[in-house]
Amino acid sequence: MRAPSAKVLSLVNLCKCYGNTVAVEGVSFDVGRNEIVGLLGPNGAGKTTIINMVLGILEPTAGTVLIEGMDIAAQRGRALERTNFTAVYAPLPGNLTVYQNLRFFGLLYGARDLAQSIEEQLRKFDIERFRHTKCGVLSSGEQTRAGLAKAMLNQPHLLLLDEPTASLDPASARDIRTRICEFAAQEDVGVLWTSHNMVEVEQMCDRVLFLSHGRILLEGNPKILPREYGKETLEDLFIAVAREPLTLGGNEV
Repeated sequence: MRAPSAKVLSLVNLCKCYGNTVAVEGVSFDVGRNEIVGLLGPNGAGKTTIINMVLGILEPTAGTVLIEGMDIAAQRGRALERTNFTAVYAPLPGNLTVYQNLRFFGLLYGARDLAQSIEEQLRKFDIERFRHTKCGVLSSGEQTRAGLAKAMLNQPHLLLLDEPTASLDPASARDIRTRICEFAAQEDVGVLWTSHNMVEVEQMCDRVLFLSHGRILLEGNPKILPREYGKETLEDLFIAVAREPLTLGGNEV
């Protein structure tokens, strides 16, 4: 029997090239159990490319992706069976109702006790009244909730969240953050989170990684990292990474 890995996710020297264009260059980091890690950077920094390689959608040019110690290149099915994902740019099929989507994806993931799990997620994300509504006519916030419900169906050990609260009003976003924190506190769970909301990141994440041009530039605790680089806030640091990556890179932690 395989001993459980101390890390939910490990990336080792991950690279992705498109011809002569380097999208991701030598990225290595871990996500531990009960940890929420923020993957930050301006548009085009390589965040989505990394997530797609973790999900097995893109094949790395070089490097390794390990999920609970399993290399997805060799054990993709087993490695991904306890992984899930949601993003505002990947909505659920609009011609299916919320319930039909949850049932379809639950069967696809082989979720246990599927009927019970669907009811639990409908309640948890306050979308019971939309169970027979086609996802294509939901508001953006309601679609976000449905996507999160889908992402929880198989009780993933690794949850990948790309801008998970971008379409939510402040009250709904706070509720979702609370639920994700509760989920991350469970045994064996780790979360990789991308966001442009630095206040949210500081509140949610145990550790952040700043990407610039496909490389990790900075890493640390979001509450103290700005001061280490002479910035007052995480947002100020984010802007500096976007505008002055070479200057900051000289002080790499």
